[in-house]
Amino acid sequence: MGTEPGAGAPDELTLDRAAGHIHGVCFKTGPPGNAGVELEWLVLDRTMPHRAVPPERIDAALASLPATDGRLPSGTLLTREPGGQLELSTTCAPGPLTCVTTAADDLALVRQAFDEQGLDLSGYGLDPFRDPPRVLDEPRYAAMEAYFDRIGPWGRMMMRATAAVQLNLDAGTENGDIDGYRARWQLVHRLGPVLVATFANSPLWHGKPTGWRSTRQAVWEHLDPSRTRPPHDLPADADPRDDWARFALDAGLLCLRRDKPADWTAPPGHSFADWLDGGISERPATRADLDYHLSTLFPPVRARGWLELRMIDAQPGDGWIVPALLTTVLLDDRAAAEAAWAATEPLCSPVSPFPSRSVWSRAARLGTSAPEFAKAALACFDVADAALTRAGVPRDLREAVAAFAERYPARGRCPADDLLDDRSHTGRPAHPEGLLR
Repeated sequence: MGTEPGAGAPDELTLDRAAGHIHGVCFKTGPPGNAGVELEWLVLDRTMPHRAVPPERIDAALASLPATDGRLPSGTLLTREPGGQLELSTTCAPGPLTCVTTAADDLALVRQAFDEQGLDLSGYGLDPFRDPPRVLDEPRYAAMEAYFDRIGPWGRMMMRATAAVQLNLDAGTENGDIDGYRARWQLVHRLGPVLVATFANSPLWHGKPTGWRSTRQAVWEHLDPSRTRPPHDLPADADPRDDWARFALDAGLLCLRRDKPADWTAPPGHSFADWLDGGISERPATRADLDYHLSTLFPPVRARGWLELRMIDAQPGDGWIVPALLTTVLLDDRAAAEAAWAATEPLCSPVSPFPSRSVWSRAARLGTSAPEFAKAALACFDVADAALTRAGVPRDLREAVAAFAERYPARGRCPADDLLDDRSHTGRPAHPEGLLR
């Protein structure tokens, strides 16, 4: 976690120094080609999926795995989320195939351990059955909960009941072409609403339709725009390093680390920039505080030295393989990237290469039933097979990608529609209605 509060002389920051530090650590440039995946799963009791799973049962499953310090022999890290969700985070690997193969092998091992405890790893973007309690009693999560509770119920939904497929890809080179970090930053945001719509898989809350195909994305949208908004209305020549630094420093201060046993609840109404300007007198902010603050930012794409894509709902079964393969080649294969750029052009305004917030919202609400997202998705899938072939991906995995395209965007559907079709309902939106209308 870095230097703890009270340990040694503080490394005091100014706004300029903080911005310079963010520039240096959040966009590390180089030729693209590495990929990693983070798979979040809801943990459900196989016979009673509507009931909360005691943490002890998850502990027992994890204890049976050949893990050291939470890492499997491959290097994949196993962690727990506040509501008991399980996350598998692979190390970065060269190309999509190695990344996916490692994740699949490790997931099979973990699934077997959980199966022996009568537990399922379930791929929903939002828990459709339960409103789980927070099971992690850590100062970070208590402070997060206090911060988000000032805004509404969305923070508790996000922390306790959501799951995603997250992809980690290189930021790109310093040059100005499609491999450059500026173009990749733009492209990943142009693709973002298409990925939200195509893989939307969270239409239910408390067993009822919410009115959104991706309620998970809707929750993020309403949670705290100071830390969750995507870039928008920026000109094509905007430097993402500058925009990210402004975004990070203007985001609300979610927690303030303190020595035990004090809690980490931050004084309300302050950004990190406020802290640097003297708005919080408790102690000066340090570089370690800034690094920790960066870990509390949750936009659809987070700059972490690499690009962390956070907008894809968790998928059922092995469905996560499709967005992992598709997205990786759309960013890292030059021909596919150029095709994806052209396919997403209609989603952007004439003055900015970034989709507006309303485009993101429409993707979350309608999925690929909206023609513009279905058309863009199919154009991306059309170039995927050749790109996956060039990446050495075997035929069975390429066929799985093609089959998804035929089953969903070609028919104006997404995985959320399967969940809606599989249940009878009253048609009334789920609580909380204020957000989900």
